[in-house]
Amino acid sequence: MIPNEDGWEDRWIKSEWKKSENMSGEWNHTAGKWSGDPHDKGIQTIQDLKYYAISAEFPEFNNKDKTLVFQFSVKHEQKLNCGGGYMKLINGTINQQVFDSDTPYSIMFGPDICGETNKKVHVILSRNGKNNQIKKEISYNNDQLTHLYTLIIRPDATYNILIDNEQKQSGKSFVAGDVQPEDWEDREFIPDVKDSKPEGYDNIPSEIPDQKARKPEDWNSEEKGEWKAPMIPNPEYKGPWKQKKIKNPNYKGKWKAPMIDNPDDPHIYVYPNLRYVGIELWQVRAGTLFDNILVCDDPEYAKKVAEETWGEIKYAEKAEFEKAEKLKKEEENKLGTPLNDEDDEEPDYEEPDWEAKLKEDDEGKHYS
Repeated sequence: MIPNEDGWEDRWIKSEWKKSENMSGEWNHTAGKWSGDPHDKGIQTIQDLKYYAISAEFPEFNNKDKTLVFQFSVKHEQKLNCGGGYMKLINGTINQQVFDSDTPYSIMFGPDICGETNKKVHVILSRNGKNNQIKKEISYNNDQLTHLYTLIIRPDATYNILIDNEQKQSGKSFVAGDVQPEDWEDREFIPDVKDSKPEGYDNIPSEIPDQKARKPEDWNSEEKGEWKAPMIPNPEYKGPWKQKKIKNPNYKGKWKAPMIDNPDDPHIYVYPNLRYVGIELWQVRAGTLFDNILVCDDPEYAKKVAEETWGEIKYAEKAEFEKAEKLKKEEENKLGTPLNDEDDEEPDYEEPDWEAKLKEDDEGKHYS
């Protein structure tokens, strides 16, 4: 495992990426707001609307004739609605001080979300200078608890994807219809960038006092307190604002690839000289915590580590979270109004086009 204990800054190198633009986010070493074990700490993003880049070196690993297992846990304490929770495996030698989104990588794996509908688990396998993204849908929980992500690649080029130690997907890397070309556009509708939220939209209440209501003549203020008109639905309230979608002019339809025989290259599954694990993200809301990072060649050992880490804290963590939510609800009831939780505030931002970003696949940019 890649350690996250005290002294973590000796192992993890923070990149200077975006620092000159004051857009580089800081990290905190913490167990989080609610935890099953306050001594089990990871690294967490702590600044909204920032780019994050950090990496750690580990003993060189070559998965030739071996199974490759890449495993880590992620917790989104901030009710994440736009940002990543994925990690990268990098081979060769890199300058960690300038690690960024253009740094070549071998594997990118983990959850990503932007908006209510664009949620996915990335599995991107780099080969011969190109990104190969597995397009199978992978379901996952987008809550505020810790979840464990495991990618297994075997010498027969098959893969398995597990979340919380349960298999979610499997297939054949680079061979079957799992992987589609990076420039294939399969989104029929895309957000209309010209459509913006009307000013003051979020200030429209869902309920308003009933102006037609009248205080009963027998109302006893001493016994019942000050009379207040009952609340009724506000006809001006249209629900949470959603950006309009328009027809995608580059839509090519759903990708369908024919099944083919195994490739001639018997080492297509091999990722030699793996030496770094990296986190490179954009986050609108900060608060994502990474921990329990493992690179190994034994799925059973990875399962054992999962049970001894994430498995040991998941129930206690859930209890702590529910306790925090209960206290928050009690305070809201006492005040008679929702708390202005910073996690509920929606920062203004221009949503990055992550699909377009992935397609910026310059020749030789990614290698394996």
